[in-house]
Amino acid sequence: MAAALCVGMAAPILANAQTQPELLERTFCVFDPVGANGPLFAITKEFQPVALKAGIKLDLRAYTDEKVAAEDFKAGQCDAVMLTGTRAREFNKFTGTLEAMGAVPGEQEMRLLFNTLSQPKARPFLIEGPYEVAGVFPGGAVYLHARDRTLDTVEKLQGKRVATLDYDTASVRMVRHVGASVVGSNSANFAGKFNNGSVDFAYAPAVAYQPLELYKGIGTKGGVFKYALGYMNFQVVIHSDRFPDDAAQMVRDESIKRIDQAYDIIAEAEAGIPDEVWVNLPQEDTAEYDKMLQKVRLSLLEEGVYDERAIKLMKAIRCRVDGSRSECAS
Repeated sequence: MAAALCVGMAAPILANAQTQPELLERTFCVFDPVGANGPLFAITKEFQPVALKAGIKLDLRAYTDEKVAAEDFKAGQCDAVMLTGTRAREFNKFTGTLEAMGAVPGEQEMRLLFNTLSQPKARPFLIEGPYEVAGVFPGGAVYLHARDRTLDTVEKLQGKRVATLDYDTASVRMVRHVGASVVGSNSANFAGKFNNGSVDFAYAPAVAYQPLELYKGIGTKGGVFKYALGYMNFQVVIHSDRFPDDAAQMVRDESIKRIDQAYDIIAEAEAGIPDEVWVNLPQEDTAEYDKMLQKVRLSLLEEGVYDERAIKLMKAIRCRVDGSRSECAS
């Protein structure tokens, strides 16, 4: 009887243990210019307990070199990866178009875009081949940093050296369009080139100003032009076959809850740039830059670099926010 009682008590426990799903152990490679102590890596840590509840144990790995992170992901050494939107373009052309120059002028437009792409019905746009974009996070407006603040017109850019992401067709085209000289760079070395005087200009969001010490390149004569050349974003891309079907939507749902946290980081970074460093452009110059960026954007669309659906979506959002824009008449 005692033996039978023990067996009877153990049976449901064993049955429960057998039905308990095993944890999926997956590697998440995170690009953060600062490394494991950076803000991007800190945000991704918050996804670990959420993923654990869904039966996924995430092993986070920090990368300061974005190219290496992308290559490791492509080679299958990472099950998921966080990259900038431009670098993620090789995995999804639609989301890789979101950083198109001038396409997202500011926070209001980015929030609308972010909310749109987080909806379940947007999922078909986020899947390309074996990859799925599980989330898009704002990185802030991209500003031109100058070692000489008097170089404040397109004409004055001619012949000047610009640290340019050499894998980004749009950036290379833009720099050449204004007659400046392209100095091939990447996320790991552009700041060093700017700070040591190897280039006259570099472009980056405010979140890079302090961590990458761009103030050293600014010095006493330089400045940051307060005009959004584009709007940087970070994207989580996964190997679809290595995760449950609903995992990507889970990330998108959770990221919506953290959107304000991301914008707080951006706001803090922008406030950390001294007032005297900012250079405000006259309204007529701003309008001229808008037209110039639109011209480059459309030429890249015609060449197939950008995804037409993404370009149309962002135009609709811009016109919803500001219907007075000249492009909204057509």
